[in-house]
Amino acid sequence: MLRPSLRKADQMRPVSIETGVNKWAEGSCLIKIGGTHVLCTASVDLNQPTWKRMQNKTGGWVTAEYSMLPRANGTRKNRDAMMRDNRSAEISRLIGRSLRSVVDMDALGKHTITIDCDVIQADGGTRCASITGGFIALSLAVRWLLAHGRIAENPIRDNVAAVSAGLWKDELILDLDFDEDCAADMDANFVISGSGDFVEIQATGEAHPFNKSQLMTLMELAQTGCQKLIDLQNQVLE
Repeated sequence: MLRPSLRKADQMRPVSIETGVNKWAEGSCLIKIGGTHVLCTASVDLNQPTWKRMQNKTGGWVTAEYSMLPRANGTRKNRDAMMRDNRSAEISRLIGRSLRSVVDMDALGKHTITIDCDVIQADGGTRCASITGGFIALSLAVRWLLAHGRIAENPIRDNVAAVSAGLWKDELILDLDFDEDCAADMDANFVISGSGDFVEIQATGEAHPFNKSQLMTLMELAQTGCQKLIDLQNQVLE
């Protein structure tokens, strides 16, 4: 069946990543995946987080905050409601976990890097775009630390990217846009490292349970999609 975007089942939306879009941040990029546009910035704090200092822990930390601008969707969302949004808090934790999975905290030294992911325009897959773009911002912030002699080696051990996949009108498809996501019988998000290993899988049977075979096929689709994203990350960071 033809998808709303006229894409094939295994075809991703067009992806672009522009770096250096924020004058002040140590690392920044604007990632566009189809109609989803996310501004990712990385801010360096030359200190450990308070909780690490209090517990006398070694190494640094990477954390993240995610939010959507009031008119990122078809209907404006009040800023006060955004501040109380449990979904944003859950996605923030996901982004932080995903990025920390490829960082050696001891090699990062006693520094904290905060990744802010602000959705300018949403059309499905905002958390996946945030992770993929957040990695670029993080990498650029690490380059800043290296250039300023704050750390001796690159603490990033591998790439990480994320993509959605799901069951839509009895077809397993990659990179769901908003129209597909709203009608999907199954929706999943996959976070995958450059080595092809899975960092996190979030999968939900929206209309009915899904089976192992369907999940395995989606995992294969996601690996293909994430490899394309990681190839683009590497091109952007060359």
